[in-house]
Amino acid sequence: MLSPDNRVVMVSGANRGIGLAVARNLLAKGYRLSLGARDPRKIATALGEATADRVLAAAFEARDRASATAWAEATAQRFGRIDALVNNAGISTPARIEDEDEAVLDALWEVNVKGPLRLIRAALPHLKRSGTGRVVTIASLSGKRVANDNVGYAMSKFAVVALTHGVRRLGWEHGIRACAICPSFVDTDMTAAVTALPRSAMIQPGDLAELVATALALPNNAAVAEYLVNCRFEDML
Repeated sequence: MLSPDNRVVMVSGANRGIGLAVARNLLAKGYRLSLGARDPRKIATALGEATADRVLAAAFEARDRASATAWAEATAQRFGRIDALVNNAGISTPARIEDEDEAVLDALWEVNVKGPLRLIRAALPHLKRSGTGRVVTIASLSGKRVANDNVGYAMSKFAVVALTHGVRRLGWEHGIRACAICPSFVDTDMTAAVTALPRSAMIQPGDLAELVATALALPNNAAVAEYLVNCRFEDML
């Protein structure tokens, strides 16, 4: 397993939900963190000032192309390196096949696909220099099968799984390993309207954060491309 000592991890959408759970988990394990959110002040509030020496709270807006570059540059300037990127920021809004208005679909594509792509592109030179660079993307089981009418969301998650495999291929010779984590329902604000099962039966953010930590720590010769994470039984390929 790779030691967290001196390793720097960028985490998007780190102010709440899965991203905040990932940040807390990695901080406890000894990583140095660059945490991105639309309002970075919320990160400082959530984690406390005691972590300031190992945490950079940065502004990141997935819809803004320049934001990814600025955040990566700020991270490298603060810590001198970038060893891993956790693409967590995302949205889930209904976009059905028969919907004539494509504004929601465009937003899903901008945030869930182009956002991670731009961050990967910005961090890639630093990840190559690391020799053990890692890219972990929070995708979804909706990126592996279509189970409801929200096809737009599924399309975006299928795309980000494909992006992950593209990074694996591109970065392999440079020591970069990429992993897509594909969970079912997670007990966060995003699933607040879900009534198909109780909150207690959903995946807990802290458990998902442990999988992220595992993907970051596995050595180059023991990489896992995808984690499919179920909270209830369903047939999986």
